Amino acid sequence: MIRVVAKGKLKPDVKLDEYLKIARELVTETIKEKGCISYVLHVDINDPSIVTMIEKWVDEEAIEQHNSSEHVRKIVPELRKLRESAEINLYREVK
Repeated sequence: MIRVVAKGKLKPDVKLDEYLKIARELVTETIKEKGCISYVLHVDINDPSIVTMIEKWVDEEAIEQHNSSEHVRKIVPELRKLRESAEINLYREVK
């Protein structure tokens, strides 16, 4: 299993609701994908301009398929326009 933590900082002039509306569309489409265990949107408690997606995938192949899906190619560029920065980290569980 691979866990992905994708953290973004919204631009100062972007309203959280505007970002969440688009991000929720991505969640709705992604959870239908084969290989997606979970895909959950979070907002930082102390700084609501920080939005983080915490994802669980069966393997790296599932992530690659996700990244090349039509909905990702359509929605993610729209989200990028609203962020001033982003950080994406992939993790493998240590046993």
